[in-house]
Amino acid sequence: MARPKKGTALVDKQLTRKQQKFVLEWVSNDGLQTKRESAIKAGYPATSAHSRAYELTHPEISPHVCRAIAQYRAELDEKYAVDYKRSERSLQVIRDAALESGAFSASVQAEIARGKLAGLYTSKSEIRTGSIDSMNRQEVEDALRQLSEGLGPIIDITPQAEATPSDEEHRSGVLADIEDEPEEDQKVTDTNSN
Repeated sequence: MARPKKGTALVDKQLTRKQQKFVLEWVSNDGLQTKRESAIKAGYPATSAHSRAYELTHPEISPHVCRAIAQYRAELDEKYAVDYKRSERSLQVIRDAALESGAFSASVQAEIARGKLAGLYTSKSEIRTGSIDSMNRQEVEDALRQLSEGLGPIIDITPQAEATPSDEEHRSGVLADIEDEPEEDQKVTDTNSN
């Protein structure tokens, strides 16, 4: 009579109560707690919880526990999966409850979500890739020309270069007024020098 392989007998083995609790803790809190924390909550001593968690999650050591983990994950995935019928039914329940409570805005939003789910409303958006950096000069000029044609006339707001006044204009203005005034400061300095 041939002997079964080493791990074959363990695959069909029933889980102990602690192993069942570990599977439930580990899978239901996936990503929220460590394997060690799951082992402690399942009833394993804190001093050996790390080793027990390692043993329980490795197929070579505990294939029956690993199989139970995979089955429970599959059950949860199926239970919480998002599909068309479930979403439609949930949105209808939300809409009806909102109508009964007088929350018309929430009711309308739920009905719009149902319509989007059914494909009645489509959202059109245009995604453009690339940038002006990847365009050559001719492409940029063409794009600017197209934009200007669509917008109508463009007002030129480029600042004009100011004309610099000549020396005669300076003299005829503020400087001429100053030169025509009597030189009181000069008189004061001349008296101080005596």
